[in-house]
Amino acid sequence: MSLLPVAAVLESLLAALQSSAQVLLNAPTGAGKSTWLPLQLLKADWLNGKIIMLEPRRLAARSVAHRLAQQLGENVGQTVGYRMRAETKVSAQTRLEVVTEGILTRMLQQDPELSGVSLVILDEFHERSLQADLALALLLDVQDGLRDDLRLLIMSATLDDARLTHLLPDAPVIRSEGRSFPVVRNYMPVSAHERLDHSASNAALNLLRQESGSLLLFLPGVGEIKRTAELLEQRVDADTDICPLYGALPLAEQQKAIDPSPAGRRKVVLATNIAETSLTIDGIRLVIDSTLERVSQFDVRSGLTKLVTQRASQASMTQRAGRAGRLEPGICWHLMAAEQAERTAEYSEAEILHSDLSSLWLNLLQWGCHDVAQLKWLDTPSPAAISAAQRLLFQLGAINEQGGLTPTGRAMGDAGSDPRLAAMLCAAQSAGEDALATAALLAAIIEEPPRNGGVDLRNALYHPQSHWQRRANQLTKRLGNGRGRVEPDDAAFWLAHAFPDRIANLRGQDGRYLLANGLGAAMEADDALARTPWLIAATLLQGVNNSEARILLALPCDIDLLAARLPHLISEQTSVEWDEAKGTLRAWKRQQLGRLVIKAQPLAKPSVEELSLALLNWVRNQGVSALNWSDSAKQLRLRLQCAAQWLPEVNWPAVDDDSLLDSLESWLLPALDGVRDLRGLQNINLTDALLSLMDWSMRQRLDSALPTHYTVPTGSRLPLQYFSDKPPVLAVRLQEVFGKQHSPKIAEGRVALVLELLSPAHRPLQITRDLAAFWQGSYREVQKEMKGRYPKHAWPDDPGNALPTRRTKRYQ
Repeated sequence: MSLLPVAAVLESLLAALQSSAQVLLNAPTGAGKSTWLPLQLLKADWLNGKIIMLEPRRLAARSVAHRLAQQLGENVGQTVGYRMRAETKVSAQTRLEVVTEGILTRMLQQDPELSGVSLVILDEFHERSLQADLALALLLDVQDGLRDDLRLLIMSATLDDARLTHLLPDAPVIRSEGRSFPVVRNYMPVSAHERLDHSASNAALNLLRQESGSLLLFLPGVGEIKRTAELLEQRVDADTDICPLYGALPLAEQQKAIDPSPAGRRKVVLATNIAETSLTIDGIRLVIDSTLERVSQFDVRSGLTKLVTQRASQASMTQRAGRAGRLEPGICWHLMAAEQAERTAEYSEAEILHSDLSSLWLNLLQWGCHDVAQLKWLDTPSPAAISAAQRLLFQLGAINEQGGLTPTGRAMGDAGSDPRLAAMLCAAQSAGEDALATAALLAAIIEEPPRNGGVDLRNALYHPQSHWQRRANQLTKRLGNGRGRVEPDDAAFWLAHAFPDRIANLRGQDGRYLLANGLGAAMEADDALARTPWLIAATLLQGVNNSEARILLALPCDIDLLAARLPHLISEQTSVEWDEAKGTLRAWKRQQLGRLVIKAQPLAKPSVEELSLALLNWVRNQGVSALNWSDSAKQLRLRLQCAAQWLPEVNWPAVDDDSLLDSLESWLLPALDGVRDLRGLQNINLTDALLSLMDWSMRQRLDSALPTHYTVPTGSRLPLQYFSDKPPVLAVRLQEVFGKQHSPKIAEGRVALVLELLSPAHRPLQITRDLAAFWQGSYREVQKEMKGRYPKHAWPDDPGNALPTRRTKRYQ
């Protein structure tokens, strides 16, 4: 073991830890940083307290702890132990604890000083898990304010040194060069038209035929693993075992994938990126990397998570290739072109940038932090994601209107679960042992949902697996005791405390539902639950391209019983709505749960206010174009739009469609008094309604600067025609503008009118914005033609200096 590459930097690493609060260790895959180095750190006499090592994945934590204990000739739980969700093996003599998920955060919340701990190691930090980023921020806060003697070691094979050094400028960077064994990396592009399971299985078979040893195949998700496994099982040699490896597998099956193969056999391990971490899978010297990964992305608008398949980063591909060189020289095939690999992102995006942050925000409030800027982050959480987290926590009763923790919120933080599940557990805690047992089993199932068995949660409730029962027992002991009995008939009542916004009502007969929050969701039409009138959707996945969410796990509910037991979820609303078929208004009294109507009954006499608001809602739905816009009202809108453009120093009211819809209460509502039907709505004087948006002085300026009519030299008061995309037009008989040298202007002299010059018969002769140029130019042609057609009217040779007239020569 002393020949491991990391051994060469042990002395410099110990010296750095002794003199610096934070140290960065960049050690390649297989260097021994996880499975050898921690034992050497235990021997340092100046590190007299415990060492806590955070592993981002449970399988890796368990595997690392066993391997470290094995080197000491001990069982896990003696010098080396581990803590993870639903399983803990530590004792009074444990000096090195390998922890995972939110365990380190819980330890910090319970004891911010981390009493008795000398060193915290953040392993595989390149994964940038949400919990690792949160742990780093809290640990730096502890070092700054409570423990200047606490040491922090951040390590990975592919650390983003530049960014970490920017955050931790005083942290020494220790580099361990070289791998345990060399790995030959080849790039093998595959056809974009070939299915991944086919291209991956063909590559695996080719490499197995060419080389000895077992093979690790990286695939993006469980679906691809299962399909590829089916193809390989039909074609591999009889001495080859097919072993899936992904996070949702029971730990016993995960362990089978990493244990040595029996003598004379080899294996193909089909894994997600779970196998990028500290795992050493015995016998692996061949790796095929699909170069794909599946990541969760949280949508702050819908509150749902979607799964996105994307190219793995260069750092991830390096980690994957390194699996082939853990025990002997190896080979890695990346299923993409080399030039394409060079264009991929250097590092994976941090989970904190695309995750639901409700749990993180609850932890920060517990920590006493009300602003993310109070802590140091590698990537600062986005304001939009924090706002979404705050909305959910307020809905769950964890925070008050001022954003502070409520007593319920403090209890939820102590529960150690996702905030939704914590809200359910805390509600059940005060209702007795059976209630808590039921809620705890529900939480355990939702944390690790079943892969098979359909959508119906009752299947898992009535037939719970052993790991669910262990987790449920852990939760009940944390919150009370474990003597309660599960009552499946009450499960929907407790689940509604966690997912009040996901209570759902069937719409149609094809498994489509409307949620209380207004979103649509669906399950397969042939699922056993697909025609259940009411249910609670516990697990949802955002649809592709904003399609309906997919219901993965749900529980039927009796909505009347739920409404009676949880009256605070129900609101009574009186609404008046437009009856499209009859063209009139109807009033309803409804019992609603969010956007869902539980009961509705018609009302005979709604109030005037309710009628008016209903009309406004109809206009909002139909758009302002549904109103009867007279020419006068249309022209007023155009004048106001032109005024905003030509006289920008005045704060003219916005009258585009969106602005008018936003301000219906200001201009339309006063005009709705007494209106009950479509005929009355169409008779509203919209000109007067729009004028109400302006005070007297603003109206005066509009009428002066952008008048409805213009008085020409003869005294005729002629209408102006305004447009949104061109200057206003004045249609006038040519003889009435004799004597004018220039086109008239409006908008306080800023805009010249377009003159549509008419014949004595009011037919267009010329359109111009430059009257002087017309008199000097094309007027001669007009004069020649019109003089013979209209001899009784004046056609002077010098119209610019002639007297204007609206009479024939006889009356001049």
